[in-house]
Amino acid sequence: MPGNSDECRVIPAYLYPQPQEFLLQPSEATHSNTPQDTKTVLVTGATGYIGGRLVPRLLEAGHTVKVLVRTPQKIADVPWHDQVEIIENSLSDADGLTDALAGVDVLYYLVHSMASGSGFEAKEEAMARLVAGAAAEAGVDRIVYLGGLHPENEELSIHMRSRETVGKVFLDSPVDAIVFQAGVVIGSGSASFEMIRHLAETLPVMPAPSWVNNRVEAIAVRDVLHYLVAAAALPGKLNRSFDIGSRDVLKYKQMMNEYAVERGLPRRLVVALPVPAPKLAGLWVALVTPIPLSMSLPLVQSLQHDAVSREHDVDRYFPQPDGGLTQYRRAVALALGKERDGQVETTWANAGIDADPLPSDPDWAGYKVFLDERTFHSEARPEHVWTIIEGIGGKNGWYSLPLAWRIRGWLDKLQGGAGLLRGRRHPKTLNAGEVVDWWRVEAIDRGHLLRLRAEMRAPGGAWLELAVEADGDGSLYKQRAIFFPRGLAGRLYWLGVYPFHGFIFPSMARNISAAAITLQESSSTSTGSGVAGGTP
Repeated sequence: MPGNSDECRVIPAYLYPQPQEFLLQPSEATHSNTPQDTKTVLVTGATGYIGGRLVPRLLEAGHTVKVLVRTPQKIADVPWHDQVEIIENSLSDADGLTDALAGVDVLYYLVHSMASGSGFEAKEEAMARLVAGAAAEAGVDRIVYLGGLHPENEELSIHMRSRETVGKVFLDSPVDAIVFQAGVVIGSGSASFEMIRHLAETLPVMPAPSWVNNRVEAIAVRDVLHYLVAAAALPGKLNRSFDIGSRDVLKYKQMMNEYAVERGLPRRLVVALPVPAPKLAGLWVALVTPIPLSMSLPLVQSLQHDAVSREHDVDRYFPQPDGGLTQYRRAVALALGKERDGQVETTWANAGIDADPLPSDPDWAGYKVFLDERTFHSEARPEHVWTIIEGIGGKNGWYSLPLAWRIRGWLDKLQGGAGLLRGRRHPKTLNAGEVVDWWRVEAIDRGHLLRLRAEMRAPGGAWLELAVEADGDGSLYKQRAIFFPRGLAGRLYWLGVYPFHGFIFPSMARNISAAAITLQESSSTSTGSGVAGGTP
Protein backbone atom coordinates (compact mmCIF):
# COMPACT_ATOMS: atom_id res chain seq x y z
CA MET A 1 0.00 0.00 0.00
CA PRO A 2 1.36 3.50 -0.83
CA GLY A 3 3.06 5.16 2.11
CA ASN A 4 3.36 1.93 4.03
CA SER A 5 7.15 1.69 3.93
CA ASP A 6 9.51 0.20 6.48
CA GLU A 7 11.15 3.58 6.93
CA CYS A 8 8.04 5.29 8.26
CA ARG A 9 6.21 2.40 9.90
CA VAL A 10 6.44 0.57 13.20
CA ILE A 11 5.48 -3.09 12.95
CA PRO A 12 1.88 -3.57 14.23
CA ALA A 13 1.02 -4.94 17.66
CA TYR A 14 3.56 -6.59 19.84
CA LEU A 15 5.41 -8.61 17.20
CA TYR A 16 8.73 -6.82 17.58
CA PRO A 17 10.29 -4.93 20.47
CA GLN A 18 10.39 -1.16 20.05
CA PRO A 19 13.68 0.81 20.10
CA GLN A 20 14.33 1.83 23.66
CA GLU A 21 15.06 5.46 22.79
CA PHE A 22 11.43 5.91 21.77
CA LEU A 23 9.94 4.35 24.88
CA LEU A 24 8.68 6.32 27.87
CA GLN A 25 9.00 4.71 31.24
CA PRO A 26 5.97 5.28 33.48
CA SER A 27 7.90 7.74 35.62
CA GLU A 28 8.90 9.75 32.54
CA ALA A 29 5.53 9.89 30.78
CA THR A 30 3.56 12.98 31.67
CA HIS A 31 0.08 14.39 31.28
CA SER A 32 1.17 17.95 30.65
CA ASN A 33 -1.34 20.06 28.76
CA THR A 34 1.11 22.60 27.47
CA PRO A 35 0.18 24.28 24.16
CA GLN A 36 2.39 21.98 22.09
CA ASP A 37 0.42 18.96 23.42
CA THR A 38 -2.98 20.24 22.31
CA LYS A 39 -4.48 18.86 19.13
CA THR A 40 -7.49 19.22 16.91
CA VAL A 41 -9.39 15.96 17.20
CA LEU A 42 -12.44 14.48 15.51
CA VAL A 43 -14.54 12.03 17.51
CA THR A 44 -16.82 9.57 15.75
CA GLY A 45 -19.30 7.73 17.95
CA ALA A 46 -19.83 10.75 20.20
CA THR A 47 -23.41 9.66 20.85
CA GLY A 48 -22.18 6.31 22.17
CA TYR A 49 -21.24 5.11 25.65
CA ILE A 50 -17.48 5.71 25.40
CA GLY A 51 -17.55 8.61 22.93
CA GLY A 52 -20.01 10.62 25.02
CA ARG A 53 -17.62 10.43 27.98
CA LEU A 54 -14.46 10.96 25.98
CA VAL A 55 -15.44 14.32 24.46
CA PRO A 56 -15.57 16.33 27.74
CA ARG A 57 -12.27 14.81 28.87
CA LEU A 58 -10.58 15.81 25.63
CA LEU A 59 -11.91 19.34 26.13
CA GLU A 60 -10.61 19.33 29.70
CA ALA A 61 -7.18 18.33 28.35
CA GLY A 62 -7.19 21.45 26.17
CA HIS A 63 -7.86 19.89 22.78
CA THR A 64 -10.04 21.40 20.07
CA VAL A 65 -12.83 18.90 19.49
CA LYS A 66 -15.02 18.19 16.47
CA VAL A 67 -17.71 15.52 16.52
CA LEU A 68 -19.22 13.73 13.54
CA VAL A 69 -22.84 12.66 14.11
CA ARG A 70 -25.70 11.63 11.89
CA THR A 71 -28.32 13.19 14.18
CA PRO A 72 -27.17 16.34 16.02
CA GLN A 73 -30.41 16.37 18.03
CA LYS A 74 -29.10 13.37 19.99
CA ILE A 75 -26.44 15.56 21.61
CA ALA A 76 -28.50 18.76 21.81
CA ASP A 77 -28.70 18.60 25.61
CA VAL A 78 -25.21 17.39 26.54
CA PRO A 79 -23.21 19.83 28.71
CA TRP A 80 -20.38 20.12 26.15
CA HIS A 81 -22.64 20.87 23.18
CA ASP A 82 -21.49 24.49 22.76
CA GLN A 83 -17.80 23.68 23.23
CA VAL A 84 -17.38 21.49 20.15
CA GLU A 85 -17.82 21.80 16.41
CA ILE A 86 -20.70 19.55 15.39
CA ILE A 87 -20.57 18.08 11.89
CA GLU A 88 -23.71 16.39 10.61
CA ASN A 89 -22.66 13.61 8.30
CA SER A 90 -22.40 9.87 7.82
CA LEU A 91 -19.25 7.77 7.85
CA SER A 92 -20.32 6.34 4.52
CA ASP A 93 -19.98 9.75 2.80
CA ALA A 94 -16.37 9.87 1.58
CA ASP A 95 -16.45 13.51 0.45
CA GLY A 96 -18.10 14.63 3.66
CA LEU A 97 -15.53 12.70 5.67
CA THR A 98 -12.62 14.40 3.92
CA ASP A 99 -14.15 17.81 4.62
CA ALA A 100 -14.79 16.92 8.26
CA LEU A 101 -11.18 15.77 8.70
CA ALA A 102 -9.66 18.99 7.34
CA GLY A 103 -7.20 20.33 9.90
CA VAL A 104 -7.65 17.32 12.21
CA ASP A 105 -4.58 15.88 13.94
CA VAL A 106 -6.18 12.86 15.65
CA LEU A 107 -9.23 10.84 14.61
CA TYR A 108 -11.03 8.75 17.22
CA TYR A 109 -12.90 5.84 15.65
CA LEU A 110 -15.37 4.64 18.29
CA VAL A 111 -17.96 3.05 16.04
CA HIS A 112 -19.03 -0.58 16.08
CA SER A 113 -22.43 -1.85 15.06
CA MET A 114 -24.21 -4.56 17.04
CA ALA A 115 -25.98 -5.61 13.86
CA SER A 116 -25.32 -8.95 12.27
CA GLY A 117 -26.48 -11.00 9.34
CA SER A 118 -25.19 -11.45 5.83
CA GLY A 119 -22.42 -9.07 4.89
CA PHE A 120 -21.99 -7.57 8.37
CA GLU A 121 -18.22 -8.06 8.56
CA ALA A 122 -17.68 -6.86 5.01
CA LYS A 123 -19.63 -3.66 5.73
CA GLU A 124 -17.64 -2.95 8.89
CA GLU A 125 -14.36 -3.50 7.05
CA ALA A 126 -15.43 -1.36 4.09
CA MET A 127 -16.41 1.46 6.43
CA ALA A 128 -13.03 1.31 8.18
CA ARG A 129 -11.19 1.38 4.83
CA LEU A 130 -13.23 4.38 3.72
CA VAL A 131 -12.42 6.24 6.94
CA ALA A 132 -8.73 5.31 6.77
CA GLY A 133 -8.54 6.55 3.17
CA ALA A 134 -10.24 9.84 4.02
CA ALA A 135 -7.90 10.30 7.00
CA ALA A 136 -4.85 9.77 4.77
CA GLU A 137 -6.17 12.21 2.15
CA ALA A 138 -6.84 14.84 4.81
CA GLY A 139 -3.35 14.49 6.33
CA VAL A 140 -4.48 13.19 9.74
CA ASP A 141 -1.51 12.27 11.94
CA ARG A 142 -3.09 9.49 14.02
CA ILE A 143 -6.13 7.24 14.26
CA VAL A 144 -7.15 5.96 17.69
CA TYR A 145 -9.40 2.90 17.79
CA LEU A 146 -10.90 0.93 20.68
CA GLY A 147 -11.17 -2.75 19.85
CA GLY A 148 -11.72 -5.92 21.85
CA LEU A 149 -9.36 -8.08 23.88
CA HIS A 150 -9.17 -11.51 22.28
CA PRO A 151 -6.96 -14.62 22.18
CA GLU A 152 -4.72 -15.51 19.27
CA ASN A 153 -5.17 -18.44 16.91
CA GLU A 154 -8.72 -19.24 18.01
CA GLU A 155 -11.99 -18.96 16.12
CA LEU A 156 -13.62 -15.73 17.23
CA SER A 157 -17.25 -14.66 17.19
CA ILE A 158 -18.38 -12.55 14.27
CA HIS A 159 -18.27 -9.34 16.32
CA MET A 160 -14.86 -9.98 17.87
CA ARG A 161 -13.52 -10.99 14.45
CA SER A 162 -14.92 -7.80 12.95
CA ARG A 163 -13.27 -5.66 15.62
CA GLU A 164 -9.96 -7.39 15.02
CA THR A 165 -10.31 -6.78 11.27
CA VAL A 166 -11.08 -3.08 11.73
CA GLY A 167 -8.02 -2.70 13.94
CA LYS A 168 -5.85 -4.34 11.26
CA VAL A 169 -7.29 -2.03 8.60
CA PHE A 170 -6.11 0.99 10.57
CA LEU A 171 -2.72 -0.50 11.42
CA ASP A 172 -2.12 -1.27 7.74
CA SER A 173 -3.28 2.13 6.51
CA PRO A 174 -0.98 5.05 5.58
CA VAL A 175 -1.95 6.84 8.81
CA ASP A 176 -0.34 5.85 12.11
CA ALA A 177 -2.82 4.11 14.40
CA ILE A 178 -3.03 3.28 18.09
CA VAL A 179 -5.41 0.36 18.63
CA PHE A 180 -6.40 -0.28 22.23
CA GLN A 181 -7.83 -3.73 22.93
CA ALA A 182 -10.03 -3.86 26.02
CA GLY A 183 -12.13 -6.61 27.57
CA VAL A 184 -15.20 -6.20 29.75
CA VAL A 185 -15.68 -2.49 30.47
CA ILE A 186 -17.07 -1.78 33.95
CA GLY A 187 -18.76 1.54 34.55
CA SER A 188 -22.14 3.01 35.39
CA GLY A 189 -24.41 2.45 32.43
CA SER A 190 -22.13 0.06 30.50
CA ALA A 191 -23.76 -2.98 28.89
CA SER A 192 -21.20 -5.36 30.45
CA PHE A 193 -21.84 -3.93 33.91
CA GLU A 194 -25.62 -4.15 33.50
CA MET A 195 -25.32 -7.77 32.39
CA ILE A 196 -23.28 -8.72 35.47
CA ARG A 197 -25.48 -6.69 37.79
CA HIS A 198 -28.82 -8.13 36.70
CA LEU A 199 -27.56 -11.71 36.56
CA ALA A 200 -26.14 -11.40 40.08
CA GLU A 201 -29.16 -9.65 41.56
CA THR A 202 -31.80 -11.83 39.88
CA LEU A 203 -30.39 -15.33 40.35
CA PRO A 204 -29.09 -16.47 43.77
CA VAL A 205 -28.59 -19.94 42.28
CA MET A 206 -27.46 -19.94 38.69
CA PRO A 207 -26.95 -22.92 36.37
CA ALA A 208 -24.69 -21.45 33.72
CA PRO A 209 -22.78 -22.40 30.55
CA SER A 210 -19.16 -23.49 30.78
CA TRP A 211 -17.84 -20.06 29.76
CA VAL A 212 -18.52 -18.68 33.26
CA ASN A 213 -15.23 -20.44 34.15
CA ASN A 214 -13.32 -18.47 31.53
CA ARG A 215 -10.78 -15.93 32.77
CA VAL A 216 -11.65 -12.29 32.19
CA GLU A 217 -9.59 -9.15 32.74
CA ALA A 218 -12.06 -6.31 33.15
CA ILE A 219 -11.19 -2.63 32.91
CA ALA A 220 -12.85 0.38 34.51
CA VAL A 221 -14.33 2.86 32.07
CA ARG A 222 -12.28 5.62 33.72
CA ASP A 223 -9.07 3.75 32.81
CA VAL A 224 -10.23 3.26 29.20
CA LEU A 225 -10.83 7.00 28.96
CA HIS A 226 -7.44 7.71 30.52
CA TYR A 227 -5.66 5.80 27.74
CA LEU A 228 -7.82 7.27 24.99
CA VAL A 229 -7.12 10.84 26.11
CA ALA A 230 -3.41 10.15 26.54
CA ALA A 231 -3.19 8.80 22.98
CA ALA A 232 -3.91 12.22 21.51
CA ALA A 233 -0.84 13.89 23.02
CA LEU A 234 1.63 11.00 22.69
CA PRO A 235 4.64 12.47 20.83
CA GLY A 236 6.27 11.01 17.76
CA LYS A 237 5.08 8.33 15.39
CA LEU A 238 3.60 5.08 16.61
CA ASN A 239 1.64 2.36 14.85
CA ARG A 240 0.66 -0.58 17.02
CA SER A 241 -1.93 -2.19 19.25
CA PHE A 242 -1.98 -2.32 23.05
CA ASP A 243 -3.81 -4.72 25.33
CA ILE A 244 -5.30 -2.75 28.21
CA GLY A 245 -6.88 -4.07 31.40
CA SER A 246 -6.88 -3.91 35.17
CA ARG A 247 -4.38 -6.79 35.64
CA ASP A 248 -7.11 -8.17 37.96
CA VAL A 249 -7.98 -11.49 36.33
CA LEU A 250 -11.12 -13.29 37.51
CA LYS A 251 -13.41 -16.02 36.26
CA TYR A 252 -16.70 -14.60 35.02
CA LYS A 253 -18.59 -16.32 37.83
CA GLN A 254 -16.19 -14.69 40.30
CA MET A 255 -17.04 -11.32 38.78
CA MET A 256 -20.73 -11.94 39.49
CA ASN A 257 -19.94 -12.94 43.07
CA GLU A 258 -17.65 -9.96 43.63
CA TYR A 259 -20.48 -7.73 42.41
CA ALA A 260 -22.91 -9.42 44.81
CA VAL A 261 -20.58 -8.90 47.77
CA GLU A 262 -20.01 -5.24 46.87
CA ARG A 263 -23.78 -4.81 46.56
CA GLY A 264 -24.32 -6.33 50.00
CA LEU A 265 -25.90 -9.53 48.66
CA PRO A 266 -25.10 -13.14 49.62
CA ARG A 267 -22.62 -14.89 47.37
CA ARG A 268 -24.25 -16.54 44.38
CA LEU A 269 -24.03 -20.25 43.68
CA VAL A 270 -22.97 -20.47 40.03
CA VAL A 271 -22.96 -24.01 38.67
CA ALA A 272 -21.03 -24.31 35.41
CA LEU A 273 -22.57 -26.88 33.07
CA PRO A 274 -20.30 -28.66 30.55
CA VAL A 275 -21.82 -26.90 27.52
CA PRO A 276 -21.01 -23.46 26.05
CA ALA A 277 -24.57 -22.81 24.68
CA PRO A 278 -23.88 -19.22 23.54
CA LYS A 279 -27.21 -18.75 21.74
CA LEU A 280 -29.27 -20.14 24.61
CA ALA A 281 -27.25 -18.08 27.09
CA GLY A 282 -27.74 -14.98 24.94
CA LEU A 283 -31.49 -15.51 24.99
CA TRP A 284 -31.47 -16.04 28.76
CA VAL A 285 -29.43 -12.88 29.31
CA ALA A 286 -31.90 -10.94 27.14
CA LEU A 287 -34.78 -12.16 29.31
CA VAL A 288 -33.34 -11.39 32.76
CA THR A 289 -31.34 -8.24 32.01
CA PRO A 290 -32.10 -4.93 30.23
CA ILE A 291 -29.81 -5.99 27.35
CA PRO A 292 -31.80 -6.81 24.18
CA LEU A 293 -31.11 -10.01 22.27
CA SER A 294 -29.31 -8.07 19.50
CA MET A 295 -26.67 -7.07 22.07
CA SER A 296 -26.77 -9.99 24.51
CA LEU A 297 -25.72 -12.49 21.82
CA PRO A 298 -22.53 -10.58 20.85
CA LEU A 299 -21.69 -9.99 24.52
CA VAL A 300 -22.09 -13.66 25.39
CA GLN A 301 -20.19 -14.78 22.29
CA SER A 302 -17.28 -12.52 23.29
CA LEU A 303 -17.02 -14.49 26.55
CA GLN A 304 -16.47 -17.86 24.86
CA HIS A 305 -12.71 -17.49 25.32
CA ASP A 306 -10.39 -16.11 27.98
CA ALA A 307 -10.06 -12.34 27.65
CA VAL A 308 -6.74 -11.55 29.30
CA SER A 309 -3.97 -9.15 28.26
CA ARG A 310 -1.11 -10.88 26.46
CA GLU A 311 1.29 -7.97 26.96
CA HIS A 312 1.60 -4.87 29.14
CA ASP A 313 3.62 -2.72 26.76
CA VAL A 314 1.17 0.12 27.31
CA ASP A 315 3.09 0.91 30.52
CA ARG A 316 6.16 1.78 28.45
CA TYR A 317 4.35 4.48 26.50
CA PHE A 318 1.65 5.80 28.84
CA PRO A 319 1.56 6.53 32.55
CA GLN A 320 -0.98 4.59 34.54
CA PRO A 321 -4.00 6.56 35.80
CA ASP A 322 -3.59 8.56 38.99
CA GLY A 323 -3.75 6.08 41.84
CA GLY A 324 -2.95 3.16 39.54
CA LEU A 325 -5.20 0.85 37.59
CA THR A 326 -8.68 0.35 39.01
CA GLN A 327 -9.28 -3.14 40.35
CA TYR A 328 -12.54 -4.87 39.49
CA ARG A 329 -14.20 -4.57 42.92
CA ARG A 330 -13.31 -0.88 43.06
CA ALA A 331 -14.74 -0.36 39.56
CA VAL A 332 -18.02 -1.94 40.69
CA ALA A 333 -18.14 0.31 43.76
CA LEU A 334 -17.53 3.40 41.63
CA ALA A 335 -20.26 2.41 39.17
CA LEU A 336 -22.78 1.80 41.94
CA GLY A 337 -21.84 5.12 43.54
CA LYS A 338 -22.36 7.02 40.29
CA GLU A 339 -25.81 5.49 39.92
CA ARG A 340 -26.71 6.18 43.54
CA ASP A 341 -25.69 9.83 43.20
CA GLY A 342 -27.41 10.34 39.84
CA GLN A 343 -24.12 11.05 38.06
CA VAL A 344 -24.31 8.58 35.19
CA GLU A 345 -22.87 10.39 32.16
CA THR A 346 -23.82 7.96 29.39
CA THR A 347 -25.50 4.57 29.11
CA TRP A 348 -25.40 1.78 26.55
CA ALA A 349 -29.15 2.19 25.99
CA ASN A 350 -28.93 5.86 25.02
CA ALA A 351 -26.70 4.95 22.09
CA GLY A 352 -29.75 3.75 20.19
CA ILE A 353 -30.75 3.83 16.59
CA ASP A 354 -32.18 6.83 14.82
CA ALA A 355 -35.84 6.88 13.91
CA ASP A 356 -38.24 9.04 11.98
CA PRO A 357 -39.70 11.83 14.08
CA LEU A 358 -43.36 12.06 14.96
CA PRO A 359 -45.26 13.98 12.25
CA SER A 360 -46.14 17.45 13.53
CA ASP A 361 -49.44 17.77 11.65
CA PRO A 362 -52.17 17.03 14.22
CA ASP A 363 -54.37 15.50 11.54
CA TRP A 364 -51.57 13.26 10.20
CA ALA A 365 -53.01 13.44 6.71
CA GLY A 366 -52.60 10.20 4.82
CA TYR A 367 -52.01 8.11 7.95
CA LYS A 368 -54.28 5.86 9.93
CA VAL A 369 -53.77 6.94 13.53
CA PHE A 370 -55.31 5.88 16.83
CA LEU A 371 -55.37 8.33 19.75
CA ASP A 372 -56.09 8.15 23.45
CA GLU A 373 -56.23 11.69 24.84
CA ARG A 374 -56.75 12.69 28.47
CA THR A 375 -56.76 16.00 30.31
CA PHE A 376 -56.84 16.53 34.05
CA HIS A 377 -57.06 19.73 36.07
CA SER A 378 -54.67 19.64 38.99
CA GLU A 379 -54.46 21.87 42.03
CA ALA A 380 -50.68 21.57 41.81
CA ARG A 381 -48.70 24.31 40.12
CA PRO A 382 -47.25 23.53 36.67
CA GLU A 383 -43.65 23.33 37.89
CA HIS A 384 -44.54 20.54 40.33
CA VAL A 385 -46.51 18.60 37.73
CA TRP A 386 -43.54 18.94 35.39
CA THR A 387 -41.17 17.56 38.02
CA ILE A 388 -43.29 14.40 38.18
CA ILE A 389 -43.51 14.17 34.39
CA GLU A 390 -39.77 14.50 33.86
CA GLY A 391 -39.09 11.93 36.57
CA ILE A 392 -41.42 9.29 35.15
CA GLY A 393 -40.30 5.72 34.58
CA GLY A 394 -37.35 3.81 35.96
CA LYS A 395 -37.58 3.35 39.71
CA ASN A 396 -40.33 6.02 39.87
CA GLY A 397 -42.66 3.87 37.78
CA TRP A 398 -45.59 4.88 35.57
CA TYR A 399 -48.17 5.88 38.19
CA SER A 400 -50.76 3.26 37.23
CA LEU A 401 -51.23 -0.49 37.62
CA PRO A 402 -47.57 -1.52 38.06
CA LEU A 403 -48.40 -5.20 37.51
CA ALA A 404 -49.92 -4.48 34.10
CA TRP A 405 -46.81 -2.55 33.04
CA ARG A 406 -44.56 -5.38 34.25
CA ILE A 407 -46.54 -8.01 32.38
CA ARG A 408 -46.38 -5.97 29.18
CA GLY A 409 -42.65 -5.53 29.74
CA TRP A 410 -42.05 -9.26 30.10
CA LEU A 411 -44.14 -9.98 27.00
CA ASP A 412 -41.97 -7.51 25.12
CA LYS A 413 -38.76 -9.15 26.37
CA LEU A 414 -40.05 -12.56 25.27
CA GLN A 415 -40.42 -11.13 21.76
CA GLY A 416 -36.84 -9.81 21.82
CA GLY A 417 -37.84 -6.23 22.68
CA ALA A 418 -36.48 -3.74 25.20
CA GLY A 419 -38.83 -4.52 28.08
CA LEU A 420 -38.97 -2.33 31.16
CA LEU A 421 -35.54 -3.14 32.62
CA ARG A 422 -33.49 -0.45 30.87
CA GLY A 423 -34.50 2.20 33.40
CA ARG A 424 -33.17 5.72 32.92
CA ARG A 425 -29.82 7.48 33.22
CA HIS A 426 -30.83 10.06 35.87
CA PRO A 427 -33.75 9.82 38.31
CA LYS A 428 -34.93 13.41 37.84
CA THR A 429 -33.79 14.89 34.53
CA LEU A 430 -34.11 13.76 30.91
CA ASN A 431 -32.45 14.81 27.67
CA ALA A 432 -33.48 14.25 24.08
CA GLY A 433 -32.43 10.81 22.85
CA GLU A 434 -32.24 9.19 26.28
CA VAL A 435 -33.92 5.95 27.23
CA VAL A 436 -36.78 5.60 29.71
CA ASP A 437 -37.58 1.89 30.08
CA TRP A 438 -38.96 0.84 26.66
CA TRP A 439 -39.34 4.44 25.53
CA ARG A 440 -36.86 6.94 24.10
CA VAL A 441 -37.12 10.70 24.60
CA GLU A 442 -37.93 12.07 21.17
CA ALA A 443 -38.61 15.66 22.23
CA ILE A 444 -38.52 17.62 25.45
CA ASP A 445 -39.60 21.21 25.99
CA ARG A 446 -38.56 21.46 29.59
CA GLY A 447 -41.40 22.63 31.82
CA HIS A 448 -44.04 22.00 29.15
CA LEU A 449 -43.83 18.85 27.00
CA LEU A 450 -42.26 15.39 27.05
CA ARG A 451 -42.67 13.16 24.00
CA LEU A 452 -41.61 9.52 24.25
CA ARG A 453 -41.25 7.14 21.31
CA ALA A 454 -41.88 3.44 22.03
CA GLU A 455 -39.16 0.89 21.34
CA MET A 456 -41.31 -2.08 22.32
CA ARG A 457 -42.18 -4.78 19.80
CA ALA A 458 -45.53 -3.81 18.27
CA PRO A 459 -47.13 -3.85 14.79
CA GLY A 460 -46.82 -0.11 14.38
CA GLY A 461 -45.26 3.03 15.82
CA ALA A 462 -46.29 4.33 19.25
CA TRP A 463 -45.70 7.58 21.13
CA LEU A 464 -46.68 8.96 24.50
CA GLU A 465 -46.93 12.71 25.10
CA LEU A 466 -47.14 14.25 28.58
CA ALA A 467 -47.66 18.01 28.85
CA VAL A 468 -48.65 20.64 31.38
CA GLU A 469 -49.77 24.25 31.22
CA ALA A 470 -51.02 26.82 33.72
CA ASP A 471 -54.74 26.70 34.47
CA GLY A 472 -55.93 29.30 36.96
CA ASP A 473 -54.27 28.69 40.32
CA GLY A 474 -53.36 25.17 39.29
CA SER A 475 -52.45 23.41 36.07
CA LEU A 476 -53.88 21.43 33.19
CA TYR A 477 -52.22 18.07 32.65
CA LYS A 478 -52.45 16.68 29.10
CA GLN A 479 -51.73 13.11 28.13
CA ARG A 480 -51.85 11.62 24.66
CA ALA A 481 -51.08 8.09 23.42
CA ILE A 482 -50.56 7.89 19.66
CA PHE A 483 -50.39 4.72 17.57
CA PHE A 484 -49.67 4.35 13.86
CA PRO A 485 -50.86 0.81 12.99
CA ARG A 486 -49.00 -1.29 10.46
CA GLY A 487 -51.44 -3.33 8.44
CA LEU A 488 -54.28 -5.40 9.84
CA ALA A 489 -52.09 -6.67 12.70
CA GLY A 490 -51.63 -3.10 13.91
CA ARG A 491 -55.36 -2.39 13.92
CA LEU A 492 -56.11 -5.62 15.79
CA TYR A 493 -53.34 -4.83 18.28
CA TRP A 494 -54.89 -1.44 19.10
CA LEU A 495 -58.33 -2.98 19.52
CA GLY A 496 -56.82 -5.59 21.83
CA VAL A 497 -55.05 -3.14 24.15
CA TYR A 498 -57.64 -0.35 24.04
CA PRO A 499 -59.81 -1.76 26.88
CA PHE A 500 -56.76 -1.71 29.16
CA HIS A 501 -56.17 1.94 28.29
CA GLY A 502 -59.51 2.67 29.95
CA PHE A 503 -57.95 1.66 33.26
CA ILE A 504 -54.29 2.58 32.81
CA PHE A 505 -54.37 6.07 31.32
CA PRO A 506 -57.08 7.71 33.53
CA SER A 507 -55.39 6.45 36.71
CA MET A 508 -52.03 7.60 35.32
CA ALA A 509 -53.35 11.16 34.93
CA ARG A 510 -54.92 11.15 38.42
CA ASN A 511 -51.85 9.68 40.12
CA ILE A 512 -49.42 12.07 38.44
CA SER A 513 -51.59 14.97 39.65
CA ALA A 514 -51.72 13.49 43.16
CA ALA A 515 -47.94 13.02 43.23
CA ALA A 516 -47.51 16.65 42.12
CA ILE A 517 -49.80 17.87 44.92
CA THR A 518 -47.82 15.82 47.45
CA LEU A 519 -44.59 17.29 46.08
CA GLN A 520 -46.01 20.81 46.30
CA GLU A 521 -47.15 20.33 49.88
CA SER A 522 -43.78 18.85 50.79
CA SER A 523 -41.98 21.80 49.17
CA SER A 524 -44.21 24.29 51.02
CA THR A 525 -43.57 22.53 54.32
CA SER A 526 -39.81 22.50 53.74
CA THR A 527 -39.80 26.17 52.74
CA GLY A 528 -41.90 27.10 55.72
CA SER A 529 -39.64 25.19 58.11
CA GLY A 530 -36.60 26.82 56.59
CA VAL A 531 -38.02 30.31 57.02
CA ALA A 532 -39.19 29.69 60.56
CA GLY A 533 -35.89 28.15 61.54
CA GLY A 534 -33.93 31.03 60.04
CA THR A 535 -35.87 33.82 61.72
CA PRO A 536 -34.20 35.31 64.81
